[in-house]
Amino acid sequence: MRLRRSIRRYTDQAVPRDVLERLLEAARWGPSAHNRQPWRFAVITDPARRAALAQAMGKRFRRDLQADGLPPEAIAQQVQRSIDRISTAPAILLVFVSMADMDQYPDEHRQTAERTMAVQSVALAAQNVLLLAHAEGLGACWLCAPLFCPDVVRAELGLPADWEAQALITIGYPAEDHIRDREPIETKTKWF
Repeated sequence: MRLRRSIRRYTDQAVPRDVLERLLEAARWGPSAHNRQPWRFAVITDPARRAALAQAMGKRFRRDLQADGLPPEAIAQQVQRSIDRISTAPAILLVFVSMADMDQYPDEHRQTAERTMAVQSVALAAQNVLLLAHAEGLGACWLCAPLFCPDVVRAELGLPADWEAQALITIGYPAEDHIRDREPIETKTKWF
């Protein structure tokens, strides 16, 4: 856990399908609210599909940044960096939540809690992916970009309406070594 890092640059070496399947199997064993397993995954290793998704997401990102009033040069730079991160990773794993099997409540308070539990379950499954990817000698990076354009992701991949994009994990063999520390736990903890 202490050695896992968010890696954003990869070699050109393909990630074998059996390794990707092991990552999905690890995700499957994540803790799950009510054991409903609300996670859904899409794996893209085809370069053309990765590039098409990156371009579609980049188009929405550009529109959002323009609405924010950023200068054109800054927009172009941010959008291209995002496109490059997605399209150059040997594999990407998109992580979705589905409320299809979760409990339905008549009141907003409990329904909001149920949705939060589903999203937490998905994040826990994704953490298993990140940890096993590191153990397999891979680099990986969690990107939240799909949260800003879930409709674009769903349409580009032709996915069911209940698949709500939560994250995109880039995966590959690291072409960088990246060390960052964490804040001391004492700054984030209250003991009672």
